[in-house]
Amino acid sequence: MAALDLNELKRRMDGAVNSFRSDLAGLRTGRASANLLDPIVVQAYGSQMPLNQVANVTVPEPRMVAVSIWDKSMVGAVERAIRESSLGLNPITDGTTLRIPLPELNEQRRKELVKVAHTYSENARVAARHVRRDGMELLKKAEKDGDISQDDSRTMADRVQKMTDETIAEIDKALSVKEAEIMQV
Repeated sequence: MAALDLNELKRRMDGAVNSFRSDLAGLRTGRASANLLDPIVVQAYGSQMPLNQVANVTVPEPRMVAVSIWDKSMVGAVERAIRESSLGLNPITDGTTLRIPLPELNEQRRKELVKVAHTYSENARVAARHVRRDGMELLKKAEKDGDISQDDSRTMADRVQKMTDETIAEIDKALSVKEAEIMQV
């Protein structure tokens, strides 16, 4: 039964869900969050680095994010990376600290963010379905090679399908929570 490891399939599906959750964390809602700047990459020391490796990100107020940059020479690069990100933020430089006020989201921007969240969720669902497809192909091959019986193959296929359904339900639940959070005024 080495042909199909359900724990490995579960791990891969969980990876899709975790990736989806981190994508959602980077989506802006009405409230400030330190995770908001996670997707931002800065050109630093000749390579691309995540923002959290060149600065500290804090949330001093509900509608403000503060970025304390460790190296004074990096201030311009960090500010540029934040401005050029798709988040629509406008940092205010104060020495080695950037203060980023979060403007109120208008209805149109909220709807755009919900569309982005739906795109992320669809990508996560597709990833889960790819894992299911891989598992089913392994089962068919094992059955064809005579490694497992037809009954065992059906039982395992049902378990793989159930795992996929649970993963997709988890993705849908996380999406609806984020959607409500984005649309909340």
